[in-house]
Amino acid sequence: MEKKISDYILVSSGLGVMVAYHVWLFYRIVRHPNKTVIGINAINRRLWVRAMMEDASKNGVLAVQTLRNNIMASTLLASTAIMLCSLMAVLVTSGGHSESPLVVLGDKSVFGFSIKFFAILVCFLVAFLFNVQSIRYYSHASILINTPFKNISTHAHHRRLTADYVATTVNRGSYFWSLGLRAFYFSFPLLLWIFGPIPMFSSSFLLVFLLYFLDVAFEFCWADGNLDYVPQRDEEEEIGK
Repeated sequence: MEKKISDYILVSSGLGVMVAYHVWLFYRIVRHPNKTVIGINAINRRLWVRAMMEDASKNGVLAVQTLRNNIMASTLLASTAIMLCSLMAVLVTSGGHSESPLVVLGDKSVFGFSIKFFAILVCFLVAFLFNVQSIRYYSHASILINTPFKNISTHAHHRRLTADYVATTVNRGSYFWSLGLRAFYFSFPLLLWIFGPIPMFSSSFLLVFLLYFLDVAFEFCWADGNLDYVPQRDEEEEIGK
């Protein structure tokens, strides 16, 4: 009974730390995007999309190749995730788990191992779904980014709306790719949970510590960032002066 209690306390604490960190990160991305790597990248992607669409005949090939590289990266992660899902499904349904001597503390029963493998399976399945959505948005963006919006409308407002829509599509593809990658990150503590709740609890804190330095922008903070901000033509000319 004490072993199961240690699983409940340590595993719940480890998951709570990771969830709390990502809630905090989501708040920072929404409220202070200029202080996070994800937010700064989203702003710069909007500027990149607008630059590519300014001259589609000249930059169209570059834009499509860049998006194709992102599609290939998402495809690789999706293929890896579904392969690992199949492996975890076999381990869950085999029922041939034996007590591991490497488990120092925690539940060593067959049912306990099934729960651990099932949690890892769910993690990889979520990663697969997120990466599939990323491929979907990148595929749409590869067509939309070559839209001849200058020939469709001469109104500057309509042109800006078209560029903003394409930029939003590209950003959504990147967001889903990041979420799929986070699902892979979440799987590491769950994999170590196989060896007991203590490795899982320790790896959760270590993962959050490392992700903090990967997610927070220390040197490239803008004064006021906004995910929807795109400099206007007069602002660009003023900056150029």
